[in-house]
Amino acid sequence: MAEKKRGRHQSTDKTGRRTIARLRQVPGVRSVVIGRSYGGKSIGRDRGVGDFKLQGEVQGGFKGILQTSKGIQELYISVSGEKAATARAIRELFPG
Repeated sequence: MAEKKRGRHQSTDKTGRRTIARLRQVPGVRSVVIGRSYGGKSIGRDRGVGDFKLQGEVQGGFKGILQTSKGIQELYISVSGEKAATARAIRELFPG
């Protein structure tokens, strides 16, 4: 069965899909919504394609950015339960 897409922007590259799948496996994550893409940008010199950076807390979850092969992509992570524990688990999964 096909996975339900969320958000207006639904496409990403292969490594981006893998990263989103890893984020969905984190305890407390309810959904991951793909946001806008910005071509030619980078989240850091030492970050590669597929890396994720948690930017901050927003109502109902977190905002972060994903490094893709063509630039960066915004992600919104909807959280159910303890936000601090979920943020800690995401930071452990994607250190840096």
